[in-house]
Amino acid sequence: MTFFEKIQNGQFWINFAKVAVPFFVIVTIISLLINSSSEIFSGDFKALYQNNFAGDQWKTFFGYKVVFSTLYGLYMTNKNMK
Repeated sequence: MTFFEKIQNGQFWINFAKVAVPFFVIVTIISLLINSSSEIFSGDFKALYQNNFAGDQWKTFFGYKVVFSTLYGLYMTNKNMK
């Protein structure tokens, strides 16, 4: 079955969500821990917001993670569906 035939199947998108959403959450948490662990553990959420999300920074912060999670979810779902 080709990739385009698989994406027309509803089960493909259910499996995609099962892979992509948890991966997105894990990548986001790990990224926050790596970039701002001192702010998280000290409870300085205002500094965490200023460093990662203020203005248009949230677009960059989440944009790469959404794209990467989508590509990873499509790849893994395509690879594992028969």
